[in-house]
Amino acid sequence: MRIYTIVLIFSVLLLACGTSDSDELYSNTSLVNPQTESQSSFAGDFVSDAHPTSGMVKVNGTGTSLSFENFKTDQGPKLLVYLATTVDSTDYVNLGDLKGTQGNYTYKISTNTNLKKYKYVVIWCVDFSVSFGHAELK
Repeated sequence: MRIYTIVLIFSVLLLACGTSDSDELYSNTSLVNPQTESQSSFAGDFVSDAHPTSGMVKVNGTGTSLSFENFKTDQGPKLLVYLATTVDSTDYVNLGDLKGTQGNYTYKISTNTNLKKYKYVVIWCVDFSVSFGHAELK
């Protein structure tokens, strides 16, 4: 009788620790799709304007983050990052001060920003009203 009790308890434990197909389905499902979060919906390469500028820029899948990769440009007075409708930055969204002239940087994008309208990323020199470089988001 004691052996049957031990076998019964062991069997219950094994069944309780196993996973069913519905458990596996649930565990592989998440509210945020990691591929969507990491994929870029828009991207472009920087080109030089008034100063040598290079690197790549990407917007994440949710359109809320702008990432500079292998970015490089010259030093300058009061450099800002704009999302603009044109390279001359007459209509733009200011993302803030340029964080550095060489490296990888990330900027937040407001959720209501229309990236089809503001399709240029511009490194704008305020003091001289000139673009150091830009990238077109495609």
